[in-house]
Amino acid sequence: MQPEIISKYFTLTEEQKSRFDALGNLYTEWNSKINVISRKDIDELYTRHILHSLAIAKVCSFEVGAKVCDIGCGGGFPTIPLAILFPEVEFTAVDSIGKKITVVREIASALGLQNVIPINARIEAVKGEFDYVVSRAVTDMKTLKGWALPKLRGGQKGTLPNGMLILKGGDLAEELGEARLRCDIHRIGDLFEEEFFDTKCVIYAKK
Repeated sequence: MQPEIISKYFTLTEEQKSRFDALGNLYTEWNSKINVISRKDIDELYTRHILHSLAIAKVCSFEVGAKVCDIGCGGGFPTIPLAILFPEVEFTAVDSIGKKITVVREIASALGLQNVIPINARIEAVKGEFDYVVSRAVTDMKTLKGWALPKLRGGQKGTLPNGMLILKGGDLAEELGEARLRCDIHRIGDLFEEEFFDTKCVIYAKK
């Protein structure tokens, strides 16, 4: 576990440092009960899950009061790291698998995060509108576009206009072509120097 990798790229308050430090033990404990991270990845938690989630923050910084929805949040990525970094932004974490939402709820509670709303449901059943939709490796972009766009409202509550910020990897040309999505591709390898990020991207598409 290397929590100091977060401070390498972000300026943190003492409370944020403390919360990021705590994530290692919390996820190790919960992963032994409910497998939300592959066993081989838990030792690389800070690089492959926490820092990966925070790549979104390098592409768009959310304003105070912004509302963000994480579609298919799994065990809490990117919601939990982003909620630590942006304590005055509201994050709604949505997943249809109850045990994953249990992990999100319990970890947010253990950290004292008041800005995380865990919801066990399919995204179509979630009411309300959001400024941004985030997601990581949930489904193809065409499907995600169909889920996300109806949930987004216009305007700008961050350094980019409201829209989708999606963590993806690999060759995306065919997938983005099928989605018919006008978007910007931000290569995470240009943001973080670790080799793991060489094939990873943040896809941004505005509302």
